[in-house]
Amino acid sequence: MSQSPQPPKNIFRGNPGYSHRQLPVTGILLSNLGTPDAPTSAALRRYLREFLSDPRVIELPRLLWWTILNLFILPFRPRKSAALYRSVWSEQGSPLLVTSKSQLEGFRKKLEEEIGSPVVVALGMRYGNPSIAKALEELRQHDIGRLLVIPLYPQYSSATTGSTFDAVAEVLKGWRRVPDLRFVAQYHDHPGYIEAVCEKVRATWNKTGKKPEKLLLSFHGIPKRYFLGGDPYHCHCQKTGRLIAENLALTSSEYLVSFQSLFGKEEWIKPYTDKTLESWAQAGLKSVDVACPGFLADCLETLEEIDEQNRELFLHSGGERFNYIPAVNDSPKMIEALVDIARQNLVGWVTPKESWNQERAIAEAESSQRRFELLSTTLPQSLRPRYD
Repeated sequence: MSQSPQPPKNIFRGNPGYSHRQLPVTGILLSNLGTPDAPTSAALRRYLREFLSDPRVIELPRLLWWTILNLFILPFRPRKSAALYRSVWSEQGSPLLVTSKSQLEGFRKKLEEEIGSPVVVALGMRYGNPSIAKALEELRQHDIGRLLVIPLYPQYSSATTGSTFDAVAEVLKGWRRVPDLRFVAQYHDHPGYIEAVCEKVRATWNKTGKKPEKLLLSFHGIPKRYFLGGDPYHCHCQKTGRLIAENLALTSSEYLVSFQSLFGKEEWIKPYTDKTLESWAQAGLKSVDVACPGFLADCLETLEEIDEQNRELFLHSGGERFNYIPAVNDSPKMIEALVDIARQNLVGWVTPKESWNQERAIAEAESSQRRFELLSTTLPQSLRPRYD
């Protein structure tokens, strides 16, 4: 007797229990850069290997970079980086992860107040944990049919936003049902984001009672050749800086956009934050405030590099007053800005709470399921899907 043919082994992830009774679900992924799991050499080695192996981050021939990474960086840098992370680590963990989770909860709560139709939100880090893959799997378990991705990088860069897209695409290509996809590439000039940054600046000025001689707006740098290759990041940073200055009524001589966190020996986009602070102090500038608008959450680059290393550099070079202005973090204005960005990109996908009719939506879903069941009875028994 011949045996019945066996169904092919699934190579794509799917949800066999899908039912037409289910209401359409929209998923939202918030994504940030990431952080090591602990301030230890072992954790930093894992994190740096993943981060620095990304071809979007390091655009060098793979064999050449593999040699540099494995022979000259990973054997030595993790111990030094671990010591820096320990200086900013809290009892709750990594500052960036703690704040990102708080941003997620504030974002989710605000959405629930406004949107009636089903929406689920998850947080995924490009490197480290919780990973983008884990966050997307969490959303997939809700049978999402639509996906909105909001990287927590206001300014587009291939090394950050572009890399996030790569990670999302890598996961989605393994799904049987690929959802409708919308991806927010940049929001460097969003009014709510600009106002959230300016609110932090004004709060510092109100606390100290006066403005500094200079406001330095420091962004993470990128290699100059990335910019010359067409990356719009430098232009986005400059526009963000100009809009902040206009909002604060600053003249062109009262602020400057600079770039920090250099890596390697090649030329990066200028001016450099540390060189700028040093030269200002040596030229007689006595007071400066530094804000980092490109970082939506305080992290190693703001708390240690800016508020410790660059503070010391400025004061030791002749400066007298240095204020680091905290990142927007989970401030209500920044949460509202993120929700507004989501709102703009969810048009046609979700229904506002005041217009949402739960009973009608359920009735429509039940009607769809009945039509499916009626249609499926015309199929041979062996081909009928086993839906719940």
